[in-house]
Amino acid sequence: MAEALRRGAGGIAGLRRFLEEYAEAVEWDIAHYWPGRSLLELYRGQMSWRELRVFLKHLPTDSATARAVRKSTPEEDAWTLVPQLLASVVDAVRENSFLQLKLHGDPKKTGRLKPPDPIPRPGVEPAKKSNVIRFGGRHGSGAKQLAAVFGRPAANQ
Repeated sequence: MAEALRRGAGGIAGLRRFLEEYAEAVEWDIAHYWPGRSLLELYRGQMSWRELRVFLKHLPTDSATARAVRKSTPEEDAWTLVPQLLASVVDAVRENSFLQLKLHGDPKKTGRLKPPDPIPRPGVEPAKKSNVIRFGGRHGSGAKQLAAVFGRPAANQ
């Protein structure tokens, strides 16, 4: 937030340019963080430009003005460090529960149990299916898959 104010440096003229672009967000933040005050007070002479500058400089990162300056979406702003860490913990607990069921459960009942999908996060693409090479079963011996990985024909071909 302070960097955005410094970019348009120039005292009152810089604050005016800043307000031309972000007036609605500033108005919302004044009403939210400074109850009883209004941006109109600046134009009525009841608030100094210095008071406004100090207020803007110390706005929290989740304020409407800071979001407007960053041009971020509400979903992106919702995923700060704490929700990201919490989602990681939930994913770990779910994965651990899955592993406990697979290791200690009845194989007839847990045979088709699939691992849980992680909680979707903005900006993070879901993991693609892994290229796990399976030996035996319906996938054959895996020799063709290994040969494709190492770029050589399979020995039995």
